[in-house]
Amino acid sequence: MAKRTSKTAAQQCRYYEVDNIFEYMVETYINGNHSTFSELYHELNKEARQDFVEFLFNEVNPQYHREIIKRML
Repeated sequence: MAKRTSKTAAQQCRYYEVDNIFEYMVETYINGNHSTFSELYHELNKEARQDFVEFLFNEVNPQYHREIIKRML
């Protein structure tokens, strides 16, 4: 199966059947599925990645910011 790349947030929501892909990604990370989180992040296009960072700083508990950002790199 080909890797998914350059997908919008809306495309990811439909594909993974979730209401908010960013919430899903954070929950995945918090639940310890770090490799899955990395795959989800790298499937996003540039604009969606920027939107995720904004979501991270506005909606996620600050204790996770550093860990999640390290995993995104």
